[in-house]
Amino acid sequence: MLSHADNETLCRVGPGTPMGEVLRRYWTPAALSEELPDPDCTPLRVTLLGEKLVAFRDTTGKVGLIQENCPHRGASLFFGRNEECGLRCPYHGWKFDTEGNCVDMPSEPPESSFKDRVKARSYPVHESGGIIWTYMGPAETMTPFRDFGTESLPPEKTLATKLYADCNWIQTMEGNLDTAHISWLHGFFAAGEFEDDGTDKPGYPSNKATWRFWSHDQAPRIEVENTWYGYRYAGLRTTPNGHTNVRITEYIAPYSTIIAAIPYNTRHLMVVPIDDHSCWRYNFDAQVDANPQGHGGEPLHSFSPFETPFTRRVGGITPREYTAENGYKLDRDVQRTETFSGVADFVSQDLMVTESMGKIYDRSTEQLGQLDKAVIRMRRILLGAAKALQADGTPPPALAGDGHDFTKIRAADKILEDGEDWRHLGTDDDPAVQEALDSIGRSLPVAGD
Repeated sequence: MLSHADNETLCRVGPGTPMGEVLRRYWTPAALSEELPDPDCTPLRVTLLGEKLVAFRDTTGKVGLIQENCPHRGASLFFGRNEECGLRCPYHGWKFDTEGNCVDMPSEPPESSFKDRVKARSYPVHESGGIIWTYMGPAETMTPFRDFGTESLPPEKTLATKLYADCNWIQTMEGNLDTAHISWLHGFFAAGEFEDDGTDKPGYPSNKATWRFWSHDQAPRIEVENTWYGYRYAGLRTTPNGHTNVRITEYIAPYSTIIAAIPYNTRHLMVVPIDDHSCWRYNFDAQVDANPQGHGGEPLHSFSPFETPFTRRVGGITPREYTAENGYKLDRDVQRTETFSGVADFVSQDLMVTESMGKIYDRSTEQLGQLDKAVIRMRRILLGAAKALQADGTPPPALAGDGHDFTKIRAADKILEDGEDWRHLGTDDDPAVQEALDSIGRSLPVAGD
């Protein structure tokens, strides 16, 4: 459990809070690129880390992210006119460019230089992978953009989505880092009756077989390995045939996860705080196909009775059809006879449990077990970063600019060979990685290059 003080530190993200200051040192998703589709299009309200902002794409296509309230008398610039390379306040016509500079002040005398001394708070932005990213920290500590692979991703391979969650960001993060719950919350009774399709053996099982594994072993052993970017952890399950299936999930500080997939995965699920009480779940492709050989066969969700956005592969804001207001459409008859949760949508099953904890869960009352090792490790990393930054200015972990390659972070899923170490899966030493990179004309560096 956490103390009340540590829980507050972990969850509060506004300006001046310890965690808020940590998060502001990273490039952070502010919006999807498609939310500002064209030059001079309608501005977009953005609330990020508790700050009310407005984003707009100017006449040249450049994106600006500035304070929502006009520096003059506070009118919302969301209602402004986006025209001729600037956003013009509807109240008195003051106009601001993408850097927050006041470039026109028609309500003042023509000879006045007042506009040269007025500036709206603005944040630098960078578009990559279908996302508009921003840096909200001190200018002197801004690091290069963290490239997870999106910088070289072909436009036709770009797919980014976001989904609203009505709870504190840490609750959502903890769900992403909990591999045990897939055997319960996402369980369905028919999975335990799937016949052995011949892939319950060392190597890559079918996606259908993995549902069977999760049903068979509902208490995975958790092992965590520290890394320069956070950690990777393994959920180890015994298969019906007595082998060991491992699911490896990556945690990249402060709010990104890569969930296990066969043979490996590079797609990010990034939880971005709107404020202390709500967040966006960004999901985006970071690299090209990690499975050109088709390991696993048919997609995972083609075998489940659940609906999920992952099966639709559609970008944009994912609509919320299952909410607290409609009880997440929980069907008690289905819960008794078909699925463990009774909720028909896979992602909404996660939202049901994390949102049901309240806006900010009081972790001083919880009782943790061995299955919570990864959750505990994430909390320690974040709390340690917040306290170190506050104490002596120590930079938080996993910032860009220190020579590390963020494109080499990969989750993985496999049935282990006898004596095989799960820690090499998804790394440059994994044959599946080399196979995939070779298929797209890329190669790993040779030692000494």
